[in-house]
Amino acid sequence: MGIINYFSILLHYPLYRCLHLLVGYCSPLLKAILATKTSNKTLKHHQPFVYILNCSDEVLARKCRFKNAVLPPESGDALDGMCPDYFRWIGEDLRWWKKTGISREMLDRAKDVAHFRLLIVKGKAYVERFKKPYQTRDMFTIWGILQLMRLYPGKVPDLELLFYCNDKPVIKKTDYQGPNATWPPPVFHYCANQETLDIVFPDWTFWGWAETNIRPWEGLLKDIKEGNSKTKWKDRIPYAYWKGNPYVSSTRSKLIKCNSSQWNTRLYVQNWEKEIEQGYKNSKLEDQCTHSLMPMQHYWPIKTDTKCNDLKFAVDWGNNHTHQAEAIGKEGSKFIQESLKLKYVYDYMFHLLSEYAKLLKFEPTVPPGVKEMCSEKIACTEEGLWKKFLVEAMVISPSETLPCTMPPPFDDHSLRGFFEKKERKKQQVEILESEYLKKLNKKQQ
Repeated sequence: MGIINYFSILLHYPLYRCLHLLVGYCSPLLKAILATKTSNKTLKHHQPFVYILNCSDEVLARKCRFKNAVLPPESGDALDGMCPDYFRWIGEDLRWWKKTGISREMLDRAKDVAHFRLLIVKGKAYVERFKKPYQTRDMFTIWGILQLMRLYPGKVPDLELLFYCNDKPVIKKTDYQGPNATWPPPVFHYCANQETLDIVFPDWTFWGWAETNIRPWEGLLKDIKEGNSKTKWKDRIPYAYWKGNPYVSSTRSKLIKCNSSQWNTRLYVQNWEKEIEQGYKNSKLEDQCTHSLMPMQHYWPIKTDTKCNDLKFAVDWGNNHTHQAEAIGKEGSKFIQESLKLKYVYDYMFHLLSEYAKLLKFEPTVPPGVKEMCSEKIACTEEGLWKKFLVEAMVISPSETLPCTMPPPFDDHSLRGFFEKKERKKQQVEILESEYLKKLNKKQQ
């Protein structure tokens, strides 16, 4: 009997589209796999360049005036390696501002919402913080942007943006409808859905989540691959598995009610305070691969209002269709390992910021009193897991290849086709479940 390795419980905000590291936190942005060509044209460096983190008082006193890498001009055509298909969402996220552009007044209207303002001017980054978000999400997000600038020095264009770091999307479409409505401000965030206009940006956890001992993505990806290979598919536990904090949303708290053999589930409450005291012994993601949450192609839809019955059906279907369930699990693992490698995370950031910068109708300038931000200013002032993860996630040298080539954006026809296909898949699952329940009822009569 195979593990139920093929469904995604939408535990937090079910309709959100996110670029998240952790499954089960919100519904992922990554809904399709594109077989990508990995051939790359290499940029030849005149001399290898290696970044060194120097935390001496003398260096820090220079106020980020550190030597930067300079790449030679590219020769020849752009890379022929195509980005994964989920990059098409970049154009869709920016669609609202394509005709109008982005004005200074639009950004100023979102200042009370955002946690920080980021400016990139002439290859340097500047950060103005407005309020403190939950934990250290802002720091790790800023760190990721600084590493992008080290990976592609001199290539990230001048820009100014506002970033919101908490959970729920904040720019609602309904707030900007009607004859007297103003145009929505662009706000970057980790999540969005069909009712909101937040611009989706990679989650902070790609660079580490120190508060929960979740290490940066590149190392964690290897750990997950190793953990996934420890238990053969046929030997895995034939139950649905989830572990997390059920107290952050009503959806999660209701999920715990499905925790019994009646529903073929194994659901565990994650007590982070106790886990910290025990040295994070029971929260390593790579050790949870005896179950695993993998989505009919990449995930199995579970409806919010009938989640217990849906979970039971998903488990029974998987245990009765082991080859199909295993194929879905393997496809999901392949997607994570190949299409969500850290290089693509950085390339997504690069293309998103580049397309966003084209929409600005003003020249970004550094406000008085806003100081330059650099890797040393962050990493050298932290300690413990925070510093360990920052250093682990640090880019040590510029990329020898250009960013991947963007796929064509969605047009109205292709976008409508995407949602129609997604809805057909959901209906297919509903039909299968309806037939399953009818047979089950006949047996019980």
